[in-house]
Amino acid sequence: MDIINYNREAWDKEVDSGENPWTLPVSREVIASAREGEFSVLLTNNKPVPRDWFPADFGSVDILCLASGGGQQAPVFAALGANVTSFDNSQAQLDKDIEVAEREGLNIRVEQGDAADLSRFEDASFDLVFHPVSNCFMPNIEPVWNESARVLRAGGELLAGFHNGFFYIFDQIKAEKEGILEVRHRLPYSDIDDLNEQELEHFMKSGEPLEYGHTLDQQIGGQIRAGLAIVGFYEDSFSDEATPLNRYCPIFGATRSRKL
Repeated sequence: MDIINYNREAWDKEVDSGENPWTLPVSREVIASAREGEFSVLLTNNKPVPRDWFPADFGSVDILCLASGGGQQAPVFAALGANVTSFDNSQAQLDKDIEVAEREGLNIRVEQGDAADLSRFEDASFDLVFHPVSNCFMPNIEPVWNESARVLRAGGELLAGFHNGFFYIFDQIKAEKEGILEVRHRLPYSDIDDLNEQELEHFMKSGEPLEYGHTLDQQIGGQIRAGLAIVGFYEDSFSDEATPLNRYCPIFGATRSRKL
């Protein structure tokens, strides 16, 4: 099946529902603060990205917000003075960036497409690639790292958030419905390959995005193989106890990597 198209439509539906926090545009107050140089953005669910992961001055900095639509990070960076391109698989998510840009008089370039194919951008086009948790919806993340490295200038940085793959070794249906952590799957994980026919049919009828669990070698090793040096790292979790695993360990990781 065409996973890219399926997940595009699924995320368009997430936007329409208005319930997913990654689809809710920032307020006027957030943009006003950013214009004064005060801001906070997320790569993962809960913990803000450290301020020292960003340049002291955003003026003339070229930023690619990769799989980062939703009217959140891109408008903030634009309000800080950066030259911002928002690239996302979901047009509805990009429309949220456009909505905030028009509301606030911001200049944001929007591009719809697959994060594994940035061929429309020339080599060394950006100083910063900002890539929040989203590669769990992508079957193959190696091209994402390779393309990110290609479009970065020398010394440019990729800031990326991701699920720690072990989240996917557990039976998520049992965890959500019964609060039981039962090891069921191997890594790498894929909804398409690892759910049984009835479970997959349920997910697809509900219109939920299909997910993938990648190994740390794919997440971190993949960045290193792409020619990026890891220079920063932190972990994060969901903001509540709805996910049983949340009680025992962090679920997300965030990396700061630099093009050599």
